[in-house]
Amino acid sequence: MIALANRLNTVEEYYFSSKLREVRQLAAEGNPVINMGIGSPDLSPSQDVIDAVIEGMKDENGHQYQSYQGLPELRSSMADFYQNNFGVTVNPATEILPLMGSKEGIMHISLAFLNEGDHVLIPNPGYPTYTSVTNLVGAVPVYYDLKEANNWEPDFQALEQLDLSKVKIMWIGYPHMPTGARGSLGLFEKLIAFAKKHDILLVNDNPYSFVLNDQPMSLLQVAGAKDVAMELNSLSKTFNMAGWRVGMVLGNAACIDAVLKVKSNMDSGMFFGIQKGAIAALKSDKSWFDSMNAVYAKRRILTEQLAEKLNCTVYKEGVGLFVWAKLPEGIDSAEAFIDQILHEKYIFITPGTIFGSNGEGYIRFALCVKEEKIQEAISRF
Repeated sequence: MIALANRLNTVEEYYFSSKLREVRQLAAEGNPVINMGIGSPDLSPSQDVIDAVIEGMKDENGHQYQSYQGLPELRSSMADFYQNNFGVTVNPATEILPLMGSKEGIMHISLAFLNEGDHVLIPNPGYPTYTSVTNLVGAVPVYYDLKEANNWEPDFQALEQLDLSKVKIMWIGYPHMPTGARGSLGLFEKLIAFAKKHDILLVNDNPYSFVLNDQPMSLLQVAGAKDVAMELNSLSKTFNMAGWRVGMVLGNAACIDAVLKVKSNMDSGMFFGIQKGAIAALKSDKSWFDSMNAVYAKRRILTEQLAEKLNCTVYKEGVGLFVWAKLPEGIDSAEAFIDQILHEKYIFITPGTIFGSNGEGYIRFALCVKEEKIQEAISRF
């Protein structure tokens, strides 16, 4: 066996990559598994989106390499989407870069700005990819606490007490994953001021803002945000296009150019037809969000009932694609709790611990399961 790169010693296989093998094996053995663990939308994109992809596949230039920066029409549609929904003005030529999903943007941004030994502020709990990418590029994760007592928002007094001299990037994400905390423009203003004070690149990961949320927000709504901030967004949850891999990063021209230097060395552009589908999706009107959220609202009510069947306490203020719930008193391990339910009731729920130590004592349900399946899950208890 050829020796592995040392960087692989800093990461483990992604939790869902390994755990879903176990879930699939149980299903293959004939067990009626209900998967409420992963946030992969089971709803379909709109018919307009599918039609646009089909038409795009007929284009005589549609099967060639595409621009590393995406179609000009796609960037303009992304800019229009931000203007129409957030009141944020960005230059589609220089301040937007389409991505093959926002997850790759985490790697591209890290490669563009981090040197070995730089420090990175990472929310606890938070998206595990922030940590794994930080480790892969040789930077140092520095965790900052998010706790229910503070509505899952940063404690700025505690942040100021950290050694920030080597911090280069701070990751945030509101609506927050996994808890669903909304955040606020007031919070964003504090974060921008903090980033300016300490010369930190602030990156907001914002894929959940239109799911069960009547107040969509962008970090870039704050005056002067583009001086120190970038934002990632995605069509995965908003338009049920998770497997299509379409995202975007927005920021000032210098930051976008830096990310493009990395990205252009890693792929050869997004498939033309998918770009056409993304353009159609971004032109969706309010009726699209209303119809999608009507489905998720019913699922959330049922999922909260399931959580309460388990004697869990639901975080009712949460928005987005998940239900976050606190385990009953006396339960010591979220992972042992969900494993017992998986093997006895054949229901897969995510333990909060995979998102950080502050996730201990919590579990997360995804709303990507049809109502009748959630009803069935309830009936198993």
